[in-house]
Amino acid sequence: MAAPRSPTRARERERSHPAAGSDQVHSWTLATSQALDTVWRMAKGFVMLAVSFLMAAVCYFRRLHLYSGHKLKWWIGYLQRKFKRNLSVEAEVDLLSYCAREWKGETPRTKLMRKAYEELFWRHHIKCVRQVKRDNYDALRSVLFQIFSQGISFPSWMKEKDIVKLPEKLLFSQGCNWIQQYSFGPEKYTGSNVFGKLRKCVELLKTQWTEFNGIRDYHKRGSMCNTLFSDAILEYKLYEALKFIMLYQVTEVYEQMKTKKVIPSLFRLLFSRETSSDPLSFMMNHLNSVGDTCGLEQIDMFILGYSLEVKIKVFRLFKFNSRDFEVCYPEEPLRDWPEISLLTENDRHYHIPVF
Repeated sequence: MAAPRSPTRARERERSHPAAGSDQVHSWTLATSQALDTVWRMAKGFVMLAVSFLMAAVCYFRRLHLYSGHKLKWWIGYLQRKFKRNLSVEAEVDLLSYCAREWKGETPRTKLMRKAYEELFWRHHIKCVRQVKRDNYDALRSVLFQIFSQGISFPSWMKEKDIVKLPEKLLFSQGCNWIQQYSFGPEKYTGSNVFGKLRKCVELLKTQWTEFNGIRDYHKRGSMCNTLFSDAILEYKLYEALKFIMLYQVTEVYEQMKTKKVIPSLFRLLFSRETSSDPLSFMMNHLNSVGDTCGLEQIDMFILGYSLEVKIKVFRLFKFNSRDFEVCYPEEPLRDWPEISLLTENDRHYHIPVF
């Protein structure tokens, strides 16, 4: 027969079983907590890494977008400059629309200009205007563009002489060795090479004028003008040729005056000025600056019209409501010369009216 269990041991075993179960639950809770903490840290690290990567990607693509936009803008500008013709005489625009765009506000000068443009539109039937590039050649540009676009023929005196030989003629036949001080616009001095440069300029003028004069189709002449007047180098040579033609005419008339021949009144006025008492002073004090620091003065416009045998009618808008609103250079053409028209807002820059 088995001995009876001790009551004390039984109670100890009963007390030890709940403690063991509690420890087991605690260890499982701790393990679970540690696992969850580990998973959370891993997830948090992954999320932070993903966010960092995303932010880096956003910054990269943003910089790439800005860089690409900048390069695209540069290439667009480059291609526009490369392939767009830089016309020095722009296409026709409506006269009154141009006036409304350029002369806004209610100042006395603005009101005067608007009235002057309305006068051109309603009384002189000028419907459009061609804007001319603003520089110190624009008077010469405006005149030559119309001579070429209208197919106007050579002046009578040019038909009798080979104008390409005129630079040498001034030097060797008339002893004008001072011609070596002629300036080509911004170029101050070219020395002994001046004759070669002048000859090339005058030869180009003769060639281009002959070509335009031989074309009977108006639209073809207009297309050729757009091509020619988008080439700054060729334009520059043509304007210097016109300046030289003016100088040649001044020299010719001066020689006539010395032999007591009757000369046009505009040349008497020219030679009466201290700054243009002879061809040399006219060249040094006036003509050499044209294209560089100044454009043509009014008396230069007279000489230009006389030299090219064209009547240059100018609407001086700032002189509206006065007798000087509409003037002609020269005032009394010697023959039935062809007429071209210009308009100016300040006697410095000129545009081309279209009837």
